[in-house]
Amino acid sequence: MSSSRTLRVREQPPGDRPRERLLALGPAALSDAEVLALVLGTGGRDGVMALAARVLATVGGPGGLARCSETELAAVKGMGLAKAAEVVAALELGRRAARALAGERPQIVRPEDAAALLTPRLAHLQREESVVLLLDRRHRVLREVSVGVGGVAHAPMEPREVFSAAFREPGVAALLVAHNHPSGEPTPSADDLAITRRLARGADLIGLEFVDHIIIAATGWKSLVEAGAL
Repeated sequence: MSSSRTLRVREQPPGDRPRERLLALGPAALSDAEVLALVLGTGGRDGVMALAARVLATVGGPGGLARCSETELAAVKGMGLAKAAEVVAALELGRRAARALAGERPQIVRPEDAAALLTPRLAHLQREESVVLLLDRRHRVLREVSVGVGGVAHAPMEPREVFSAAFREPGVAALLVAHNHPSGEPTPSADDLAITRRLARGADLIGLEFVDHIIIAATGWKSLVEAGAL
């Protein structure tokens, strides 16, 4: 009786195994599942190729994989947090390499990119500070500008300062603002929501794209666009 199960890697002829194919033909010759299988290493009872195929089918291919969090990946049958962390780390390394090849200019593709860029500087400040990331048309960072420093519970984020910074930077097409919460809790306040809406309206009036408002704290971060502020 025939079977349609996926062969485990050790059951495949040597020339068909992902590692041997990569060494012989280069990484571009591998399928998406083969590349992921090499990152995963092992796949439990069903084998690593079956696990890689299951993950890609569940998340929607390589694009969906790039958008997944560790928790979402860990929920796929056969994964778990350890393997999910390995995949997320490999994806992050790829993003960092791409940024380096692009000339060391970070690109803000999703809120996580802005949070990763700003958290090391803002998360543990004892006073609130407001910053604006000035972006080009591809959302690559042209410059980070501080637009206000306040106390432990408030930092000014005046539209005048934000847009003045944008006008002074050649090539600006979009902007993202951020500030920290020294309390350690990134939950937005009513004032945070209000200034987000003011800035979004102002940016629209002068032909700039308002990308997001990110709140950074020691315990995490929050995207106000994802939270429904706009």
